[in-house]
Amino acid sequence: MKKTKTLSKRPAALTPQIAFKSGKIPLYLGLAALIAPTILPAAEVGNSATSSRASTATHSFNIAKQPLYAALNALAEQGGVQFVFTEEMVKGLASPGVSGQLSIDEALTQALKGTGLGYRIGNGNTVTLEVKRVDAPSSNANPATLPAVKVVGNNIYDSTDPYNSDYRLPNASTATKTDTPIMETPFSVQVVPKQVLEDQQVVRLDQAVRNVAGVNTSSLNQGNTDGFIIRGFQNNITYRDGMLLPTFLGGGTTKREMANLERVEVLKGPGSILFGRSEPGGIINMVTKQPLATPYYSLQQQFGSYDFYRTTIDATSPLTKDDTLLYRLNMSYETAGSFRDFVDSERVFIAPVLKWNISQRTQATFELEYQHFDGTNDPGIPNIGTRPANVPIHTVLLEPAFTKTKGDRVLAGFNWSHEFNDNWKISHRFNYENFDYSSASLFFSAAAQNGDITRRLNIFPVNVSDRYFNTLNLAGKFSTFGANHKVLFGLDSYVINERSQGNCCQAAPAFNIFDPVYLTGLPALNPSNNTSNNYTQNWYGLYIQDQIELPYDFHILAGVRYDNADSTDNKIGKVTSDEDYLSPRGGVLWRPIPWLSFYGSYTENFGPSSTVFRTDGLTLPPQTAQQWEAGIKTEFFDGRLSSTISYFDLTKQNIRVAGTKAPLFLPRAAGEAESRGVEFELSGELLPGWNMIAAYAYMPFAKITKDNDSKGGPANTGKRLFLAPEHSGSLWNTYEFQTSSLQGLKFGAGVSGVDQRQGDPSNTYQLPGYITVGLMASYQMKVGKSKFTTQLNVDNLLDKDYYAGTNSGNFIAIGAPRSFMGSIRLEY
Repeated sequence: MKKTKTLSKRPAALTPQIAFKSGKIPLYLGLAALIAPTILPAAEVGNSATSSRASTATHSFNIAKQPLYAALNALAEQGGVQFVFTEEMVKGLASPGVSGQLSIDEALTQALKGTGLGYRIGNGNTVTLEVKRVDAPSSNANPATLPAVKVVGNNIYDSTDPYNSDYRLPNASTATKTDTPIMETPFSVQVVPKQVLEDQQVVRLDQAVRNVAGVNTSSLNQGNTDGFIIRGFQNNITYRDGMLLPTFLGGGTTKREMANLERVEVLKGPGSILFGRSEPGGIINMVTKQPLATPYYSLQQQFGSYDFYRTTIDATSPLTKDDTLLYRLNMSYETAGSFRDFVDSERVFIAPVLKWNISQRTQATFELEYQHFDGTNDPGIPNIGTRPANVPIHTVLLEPAFTKTKGDRVLAGFNWSHEFNDNWKISHRFNYENFDYSSASLFFSAAAQNGDITRRLNIFPVNVSDRYFNTLNLAGKFSTFGANHKVLFGLDSYVINERSQGNCCQAAPAFNIFDPVYLTGLPALNPSNNTSNNYTQNWYGLYIQDQIELPYDFHILAGVRYDNADSTDNKIGKVTSDEDYLSPRGGVLWRPIPWLSFYGSYTENFGPSSTVFRTDGLTLPPQTAQQWEAGIKTEFFDGRLSSTISYFDLTKQNIRVAGTKAPLFLPRAAGEAESRGVEFELSGELLPGWNMIAAYAYMPFAKITKDNDSKGGPANTGKRLFLAPEHSGSLWNTYEFQTSSLQGLKFGAGVSGVDQRQGDPSNTYQLPGYITVGLMASYQMKVGKSKFTTQLNVDNLLDKDYYAGTNSGNFIAIGAPRSFMGSIRLEY
C-alpha cells in the first residue's frame, strides 16, 4: 500500500477533508493542488498577483545545498509558509540552497533554481509548486485518482501514520523536549519506531531496547519489573511521554504494556536537566499513540509457544464531522504459560484517549490507562561457585502454591497546549498514577555444591503507591544578531506517596535445587517479622534550555536545571533527606554538509537519594554523575539511512556502600563508578524494500572506582560493574519484495548477543556470553479496502542456552529456548 504523508502547521483536524485515492488532505489544500496544476498557463507560473503579504516580508534564511524536499522543509520552518506539491514532483531534485535576508518570493526563486518548478503563493501563506510546462487537462479527468499531496511544515515525515514503514525517524523529542532533528542534536539518541516493533513482534519493553547500543537487560523484581543496564549502570526507571514512571520504593512494579506505544526513544547519558532525578546511564521514553483525524482500525491475534495468546485492538477516528473531537482506543488481553514449571500470567490493558481541538491553536487531551496483572514470581536460579547452577531450564525454585504477584495500575492524564502565535507555545501535562498490588516471593543465597540453598520468604499483601506529576513548558523561537534561538522554560513537580505492609524475612523449609520438593501452601508467619513502610517523596524542578542555530551550520545547546527533593518517613514523621542540586549541560554540533554532523557535549546528573531508608536522621549527599561525549552522525539516501558513532566517559558518585560504624552499619555515600566506551548505531532503508537497524557497543572500562566494606577496606574497588559486557550488539534486517508478483511478501533475520558479564558487584561469579538468532516472515494482502497480514517469528532459532541477566545478587534469569510467535492482523 502506498504510504501517504500529510503534515501542516494548520491542524488537519480543524478543516474539512477531501478524499483522494491514497489518503485524505485538508480541503483548502486539496483544492489548491487540484486547481493549480490544471488551470494556470505556463506563462503565469511564478509570482502571483494573489500572493499573500508573506511574499513581501523578509526573513533570515540559511539553507544549504541539499535534496529539494529537505530544502523546502527548511524554508517552511524559516519562512513560516506551507507547501503543496505531489511527491513525484520533487523526487530526485536538488536545491542549490537559500541564503540571506529575503522575501518569500526571493527565497523561492533561489530554492527552485534549476529544478524546472515554479510556484504560486496563495492566501494563508500557502505555496503551491507547479511544473512550468503544463499539458491541458482532459475533460474527463477524475480528481479522485490524483495522488495525495504532501504538505511540508516543521517535519518531512509523519511518524504517527499507522502505515508508516520507516525504520528511521529523523526527529526525536526526548533529548530536548522539542521536536528536533537528530542530526542537529548534540547527544546520542536512538528511536525504535513502530515498524521495528511490529516486525519483531515486540510485546515487552526489554525486547524493544535490545535494538539500542549500550542497553542491556537485567532481571528485577523476579522478572516482573523492567530493568536495564545502560552504559554500565543499572536503571529501573522509565518514562511515558516524558513523564516519570518510577518503581515502588521497595523495588516492585510490573512490566509496561506495549499495546499503545507508537515508538521508543532512548537518550544515552544523563537526562536530569529535563527529567529531574534519574539514573545517569540514560532515559527510556515510551511515546504513546494519539488520536488521528483519519479513521484507522486494527485487530490482531498473536499466538506463540508455551500457550501464549494475545489479542490487541487499535481504533481511532473523529467523533464529530468537523474533527473537533478525536478518540483513540487501545486494548489488549494476554495469557501465557512458560518454559518454566508452574509459571504463568494474565494481563488486561485498556487505554482510551480523547482529544479536543478547541481551536486551530489550542488542544486538550484526556487519557486513561488501566492495567491488571496476575503472574508468578520466578526468582530464577542461584550460582554454584563462579557459574550459574547447572539445573534443567524448566526447574523452578519458587513455591507454586503462593509465590504470586497480583494487582492493578490506573493512570489518568490531562494535557493541553496553546500557541500564542507561530513562535510561542505553552503546554501543560498532569498525570495521576495509582499502583496497588500484593506480592509473595522468596529469595536465596548461592547454592552449595550439593544443591542445598537457604530460602527466605518475602510476603507483602499491601503495596500502594499514589503518584502525582505536573510539568509546564513554554517554548519559543526568535532571532538575535543572525542567530536563531529555540528556547524552553519549564517547571515540574513529582509527589509520590508509598506504603506497604508485610512479613520479611522468615526462613523457608530446606530446599535442594537438584531434588526440589514444593510446599502445599503458605507456612505460618512469625508476627515478629511483620514490617511496614510509609514514605512521601517530593521533587520540584525549574529548567531553561536554549538551542541556538548559528551561521556556517553550527548549533549550540545550553541549559541548566535546579532541583529540590525531600523524602519523609511518615511512620516517624521525620524528613530523611532534603537535597538541592544544580544540573548544567551543554553541547556543540557542526553540520558542514547536510549528511554529516560532528558533536560534543557535557552533562551533569542529579540521581536518586542515598538516604531514603535511613533511620538515624543523617542526611547524605545525593547521587550525582558527569558525562563527556563526542560523536559523528551521518544520513544518506535523502535521509532514509542514518548512523551515529559516539564516545562517552561517564562517572557516578555518592553511591550507597556498606557502612563502617557498628552496630547498625548503615550505608554511607562513598561509592564511585565509571564507564567509558564507544557505541555505533545505524537504522533506515539501504535499498528499496531493505530495512536495517543495527547497534554495537564496546565498553572496555566499566569499574567500581571507590567502595568499602563494613571494616572500611576497599571491598569492590577495581571490580567490573555487574552485567556490563565489554562487547554487545544486535542486527536486524527485513526485505519486502517490490515486484507485483511477490509484492506483500517480507522476510527478516537478525542476531543479538553479549559477551561475558559479572553476576554481582563483587565479581564472585560470571554469566557466559551468548548470541541468539531470530527470523521472521510475513505476507500482506488487500481484502477489499482492508489490509490482512499474516506473520511468523522465530526467536533463539539455534536453541542456545543462555542467561538473560540477574538482579545483582543470586537471582539468575534463564533465557527462553527456541520459541515461535504467529500473528494475524486486519487493518482498515
